[in-house]
Amino acid sequence: MSMILVTPLSAIADTIRSHRPSHLITLLSREHMIDTPKGVASDRHLRLTVDDVADPFLSEEPPAVEHIDQLLEFGRGWPAADPILVHCWAGISRSTAAAYILLCDRLGSGAEQDIARALRYRAPHAYPNPLMIRLADHRLARRGRMIQAVQSIGRGSIVALGERVELPLALEEL
Repeated sequence: MSMILVTPLSAIADTIRSHRPSHLITLLSREHMIDTPKGVASDRHLRLTVDDVADPFLSEEPPAVEHIDQLLEFGRGWPAADPILVHCWAGISRSTAAAYILLCDRLGSGAEQDIARALRYRAPHAYPNPLMIRLADHRLARRGRMIQAVQSIGRGSIVALGERVELPLALEEL
């Protein structure tokens, strides 16, 4: 079954072995950026150098519109025959934001709240990066619905590392 997988950096090798994703999205700071791991073709690996900050003035490499554009373009190029793996350092903020953004784009306008609730149910630890959500909400012309939906699920349980999360692409399966 095709899905979006979300993991911390420490779980990508095991997840690649067990789920064989066709595509990989890495969201890490410059000093932690990785090469394409074994099991994924380099042309199917999007590496976004972004710090995990909610305010663009707190970092030299905050999430920006260009990153959201790259994420959306890469996600739209994923045929969804096999899973896509999205990871950041802890699997809590940048990666859950990216997964939420990809699902909002795939499932279309009006599904934002259902996707946010499903994310919370499947990932009690998720705290999607608010800056990424704001940028994507604007880029996808959602008029604040993505922002409101993510705010409505709250911060989530506080953990050092997230668990692997499996997010189906069909709204009825979320």
